[in-house]
Amino acid sequence: MNALVPLPVILPLTATGLSLFIGPHLRSLHRLISITVLAAVLAVDVILLFEADRAGPLTVHLGDFAPPLGVTLVADRLSALMLTVSGAVTLIVLVYALGQDMADREDRAPLPVFHPAYLVLVAGVSCTFLAGDLVNLYVGFEIMLMASFVLLTVGGTEPRLRAGSTYTVVSLVSSLVFLAAIAVAYAAAGTVNFAQLSVRLAEVPGGVRMLIEVLLLTVFGVKAAVFPVAAWLPDSYPTAPAPITAVFAGLLTKVGVYSMIRAETLLFPGNHLSRVLMAIAFASMLVGILGAVAQTDLKRLLSFTLVSHIGFMLYGLALGSRDGIGGAIVYTAHHITVQTTLFLAAGLLEKRYGTTELTRLGGAARTAPLLAVLWFVPAMNLAGIPPLSGFIGKLGLMRAGAAEGGTYAYVLLGAVAVTSVLTLYVMAKVWNLAFWRAEPAPLPAEGVVLEDTDEDAEAPAVPPGRAGRGATPAGACVRTTVRIPRVMTSATAGAVALGLAYTVLATPLTGVADRSATELLARTPYIEAVLNP
Repeated sequence: MNALVPLPVILPLTATGLSLFIGPHLRSLHRLISITVLAAVLAVDVILLFEADRAGPLTVHLGDFAPPLGVTLVADRLSALMLTVSGAVTLIVLVYALGQDMADREDRAPLPVFHPAYLVLVAGVSCTFLAGDLVNLYVGFEIMLMASFVLLTVGGTEPRLRAGSTYTVVSLVSSLVFLAAIAVAYAAAGTVNFAQLSVRLAEVPGGVRMLIEVLLLTVFGVKAAVFPVAAWLPDSYPTAPAPITAVFAGLLTKVGVYSMIRAETLLFPGNHLSRVLMAIAFASMLVGILGAVAQTDLKRLLSFTLVSHIGFMLYGLALGSRDGIGGAIVYTAHHITVQTTLFLAAGLLEKRYGTTELTRLGGAARTAPLLAVLWFVPAMNLAGIPPLSGFIGKLGLMRAGAAEGGTYAYVLLGAVAVTSVLTLYVMAKVWNLAFWRAEPAPLPAEGVVLEDTDEDAEAPAVPPGRAGRGATPAGACVRTTVRIPRVMTSATAGAVALGLAYTVLATPLTGVADRSATELLARTPYIEAVLNP
């Protein structure tokens, strides 16, 4: 069974090479390859989850080189759960993207870049979840960065190139900090393997160990978009096409959260930075949700809620208890799916009405009732309305905080409650403006909405047969349609169903999360699986 561990990385990379070999023709074959490979990756992820939960961590030393020489891949309960959730989400988003026909809108591109870039992104995400050492984790981040820049700039419009450049600069700076952390860790402990580091760091002087921890948390905090290093996210993600924004917002930030959980439990036990993490969680919750309250563009609004709800996961990690970390894991799995679903629903709104500006929307509950349902369910899930999975995750975190006690824990409990109420307010605001009230203007005819322009400037000429209703913040043409493509709707419905499945399967999910937390805090199963396979 250990032989399956590298497959979530190998399969997408192999498919990438095949896709590039095929070239720009046979687009139906590109679709078939991508769908087949991601379905196979999801099947492998599910098997790894069951095996890791049943028998403990699964390890592979590539090239049969034992640590510290070789590359080690490890699938324990936490990484296997994250792999499974990410595998389901990336498959759903791919189906949505194909329905939107994104991959076919590359007439000027020498190669169909969407499929290779998306497959490389999936491989990078899998690599980070399976990484058993700091260097391999760094490689996974860089693979994601390379693919992310391509996907963020699909279409080559000025806003996307600007946002992609900002994203790349921030990522490269964090990569330099990561390299510095790796260098210091290797100089201090003589290894970068997680299992060996967990043993040797205990013998490193406290100041050096603290430096390594702070450097790593800074890098992972940038990836997770926690306050105060989250300013890049609301300006970068909303410019991308809807499916790309969805998978970035739902999944890529959680790679940073996962890395923080892994580092704090395995490498730096003892929860020494608990108060610092609580302060960051507090600021992320409130600054993020207050930013969302002030937005009128749906994509930017969702980007700020993303920053806010990362604070919930950090709260569980800061508590450091089994219940706290278990609650953080449940909420991470929930948030990957629900945040992705909300961005997919926002993409449907943009497809139908040509804009995500709330002041220009209205009446969607009457004109597109199915779309209204596909928005309402995950919106209530994000707000934490019982008995949905958002409520289950928040309840677990609040119970863990109450059990922990202390001033900081109780202050964070208040922040969780306030953030939850404001999240409900924000979701109600979107519902009232976009769905419930009457249309502020006649509905658009089917056609193409041109790039966003200054309302005070002269509007560009609209080609015959093309009509739009307001500007789109994405900075690119958006083809509107009276009838939303069925594949896009089905994919969004699948994401909604996946979020609801967490409610139905709440007992198994929380059970896996609790066992994962126990395994993480014990550390011994992971260390022995790597060093004594």
